Amino acid sequence: MRVAVTGTPGTGKTTATDLLASRLSSADDDSLPELETIHLNRVLEDEGLYTDVDADRESKIADLDALGEWLEGRDDVVIDSHLAHHFEADRVVVLRCRPDRLETRLRERDETEAKATENAESEALDVILSEAVDEHGLESVYEIDTTDRDPEDVADALEAVVTGTREPSAGEVNFVGYLA
Repeated sequence: MRVAVTGTPGTGKTTATDLLASRLSSADDDSLPELETIHLNRVLEDEGLYTDVDADRESKIADLDALGEWLEGRDDVVIDSHLAHHFEADRVVVLRCRPDRLETRLRERDETEAKATENAESEALDVILSEAVDEHGLESVYEIDTTDRDPEDVADALEAVVTGTREPSAGEVNFVGYLA
């Protein structure tokens, strides 16, 4: 099984997947599958799988083909990245966060004002959710609003996706009012 955990930067992907990984590795029974967690942004850095650096955004431009090749043959994984939905997956979880809260989180991580605003607007416009649904279909996408949830609760929701006890859901979260 391949599970992609994606979302706008700052929605809580890495925190939630780290918590899920510790649960998956310490499960005493067969209730949880054994899945390796791959933090794709670290792979991009460590393996140099980017084509250029966008100086304005202070970010690397991912080589999606090279990342796809790197992922080939890796099954039974949870892939964490804002890019994860671009790759083959059985289930795609899109973490969401209210744009004003997201913008605050990104500023607290010392992102530039422009980058924080751009990501908040992207979140309001459902950019990653739309891409995930286009690439994987409604039947494979699970949307989770992390705005007022603690990381353990988000990890619980991820666990429910992994175990198949949560139904697909996309388009239930609406932040378009942020743009008004």
